[in-house]
Amino acid sequence: MESAAFLTDMYEYSMLSDALSDGSAFRRCVFEVYTRSLGEGRRYGVFAGLGRLLSSLKDLRPTGSQIEFLLSKKIISEKAASWLENFRFTGTLKSYMEGDMYFPLSPVMQVESSYAEGLLLETLALSILNYDSAVASAACRMSHVNPNRPCYEMGSRRMNEWAAVAAARAAIVGGFEGTSNLEAGMLYGIPLIGTSAHSFTLVHDSEKQAFEVQFKNNKNATFLVDTFDVTKAIASAVKIAGPDLKGVRIDSGDLGSMARQVRAELDALGASGTKITVTGDLDEYALLSLNSAPVDACGIGTRLVTGSGIPTSQMVYKLVEREDRNGKMQPVQKKSVGKRSYPYAKSVFRSEKDGKYEEEIIVMGTAECKEKWEKAHAEKEGLVPMLHTVAENGEAEADLMGREGLLKARERCRGELKKFPEKILSLSPGEPVIDTRLVRAR
Repeated sequence: MESAAFLTDMYEYSMLSDALSDGSAFRRCVFEVYTRSLGEGRRYGVFAGLGRLLSSLKDLRPTGSQIEFLLSKKIISEKAASWLENFRFTGTLKSYMEGDMYFPLSPVMQVESSYAEGLLLETLALSILNYDSAVASAACRMSHVNPNRPCYEMGSRRMNEWAAVAAARAAIVGGFEGTSNLEAGMLYGIPLIGTSAHSFTLVHDSEKQAFEVQFKNNKNATFLVDTFDVTKAIASAVKIAGPDLKGVRIDSGDLGSMARQVRAELDALGASGTKITVTGDLDEYALLSLNSAPVDACGIGTRLVTGSGIPTSQMVYKLVEREDRNGKMQPVQKKSVGKRSYPYAKSVFRSEKDGKYEEEIIVMGTAECKEKWEKAHAEKEGLVPMLHTVAENGEAEADLMGREGLLKARERCRGELKKFPEKILSLSPGEPVIDTRLVRAR
């Protein structure tokens, strides 16, 4: 990508231009990203998209043609255009680690920068973190319904083409094993999976001929067996591939009943080692209903890439501190009805009991007061800090990006999930799995 500068809202640039006119653009600021709600009945969210956002920091400067466009639409002034020509993000990002669980009001990211720099990051940060976290949260719920049965992402045709790549990556953070999306496979080294479509069967003169072509070219082929008659297809597949037939896929009907029928027919023909993959409009509840069925793997599309009913994490990006005319940092707060924000750059900790997280503690106050509170409580009580510096002077931690970052995030999610009470795995609607406590440090 040449520039990510225009993956944003127009008013970020008009505000930038106005702020440059009176110098407020250069005031030091702290912005925070958080969500007010997890969505109805959800017990946790999975923080995802950090690696993608960090990779975008170097691409925030607009190109010459983009600056000309802003000028032509009278969105920015000539002064703003001159500033943008040499712009580079130089702020500091503190963040939860990708793969961490988050809760209402959890400040999953802090942006310390000038007001101007923070503005130009806002929409892109929310775009990435809101979507990726929604998909990762859904993926985590799905992948832990039956941890011994792998789930694969197959939602590319249900999304915008680039959202599909992001969804594939986020699904891996949440615990999925692979994707059908080639671009994601190439960018992040995600294992690629795929069988064939009904059209491949239909374009041939017979189902048998279609299977023969597949097997000739790939001895590990998985055959799609529900285009016509499942029983006949199973018999044909075993006859062609023999008892070592690697796999079959079912994409329609009552998947649990169909899987039992297919398993019985495969076993009767001596193909007891053949794996059964099911695909279709699956979500975590449908997956739960399949736990007693002989299903070896699941391919999931629409419900996964739309967050399984919660397509956005509803994260917001709010200014919580800014420099005054004397160079001193001051807390700021908005008091809009139903959209109140909380002042001060926060510190965040988790308390533990018997090896399990018990409470999330969000500490507000001046830097001096927070430091005093941390010495009195965090160090003595062994509280776990949640915010980590992931970019400094605009330079991101390299091991949090690309394939390495993705694998770290996946392992983080898997490990952190085990640190919560068992009820985190419940699919029944409920309150967040741990409480959040706001503390005013004095």
